[in-house]
Amino acid sequence: MKTAITELFNIQYPVILPGMSWISTPELVAAVSNAGGLGILALGPLSPEQTRAAIVRVRELSNKPFGVNCALIMPGAKENADIALELQVPVINFSLGKGDWLIKACHGYGGKVIATVTTAKHALASEQQGADAVMVTGHEAAAHGGEVTSLVLVPAIVDAVSIPVIACGGFADQRGVLAALALGAEAVAMGSRFATVQESPLHDNIKQNVIAKDQHDTIYSPHFDGLPARYMKTPLAEKLTYKPMNFFLAAWQALFAAIALKVPVWKVMAGMLVEPQKIRLLANFGAATPRLKAATEQGDLERGMQFIGQSQGLIHDVCSADEMMQRLMHGASERWHIVAAKL
Repeated sequence: MKTAITELFNIQYPVILPGMSWISTPELVAAVSNAGGLGILALGPLSPEQTRAAIVRVRELSNKPFGVNCALIMPGAKENADIALELQVPVINFSLGKGDWLIKACHGYGGKVIATVTTAKHALASEQQGADAVMVTGHEAAAHGGEVTSLVLVPAIVDAVSIPVIACGGFADQRGVLAALALGAEAVAMGSRFATVQESPLHDNIKQNVIAKDQHDTIYSPHFDGLPARYMKTPLAEKLTYKPMNFFLAAWQALFAAIALKVPVWKVMAGMLVEPQKIRLLANFGAATPRLKAATEQGDLERGMQFIGQSQGLIHDVCSADEMMQRLMHGASERWHIVAAKL
């Protein structure tokens, strides 16, 4: 299957693994790239040393194109991005920040850049900065999707920009691939679906919960990690997303987060007065991290929170990344013939 995205990134299929913290590890990234898609490594939870080792590991496991993801708003993102640029990673995916400097540096060695966006405004800004493609994340997505559903957001941004669009949010099977292409996208990103394949490090208990739950069993809220995000619905998730963290608890959590991230405490104290919103985000990030890891790594939903998309209602088994890719491609072809026969 050839699209503008397969040509741009020199991949076989227009299917992408987005960079999911603690899930998009070198092993899963390589598995998706080896299967013909584009795996994107999550750098968010990594130190610069870990970032370097992870990129090297991907290259040990695969000789196919791959990418890395940098959430620029997070502490340490600049340092991790610099490592990726130094090692000339073929594709850089950035979000939550202005990426003009990153785009320029990546293009300097012939790399390509994807900007993750949730609005047409940000898509246009990314295009003007020189991004090669945009990943458009709709409301259905796990973690930080937008306010508008993919069915409306994707074609609206396709109409707004001239660079290729990757559809993300609500896509998990061959029907999703075909639907994304029909909406004008040139590829589809599937986080929740690839999070549940065999090569994914997501704990088996979480994988089985995804299979057991349906599309109604998620919560979308801004009150946990500081940004609007979608989580698996559990009693703990309902409790922790009910209302925002109060200021005094946020300040206390921010101090702990600063220590963990090796951010000078004085900067946090000053920031409470000058940039309280950023400090609150740091606080929420610091409080969220242990709970997200508890679910993802330990399978503990009594203490942990799990990012998951509404597409969990379309996930019914655990298979290999390669088998998943073949299902998507063969199924999309079969589905196209069914649709074409109705026209």
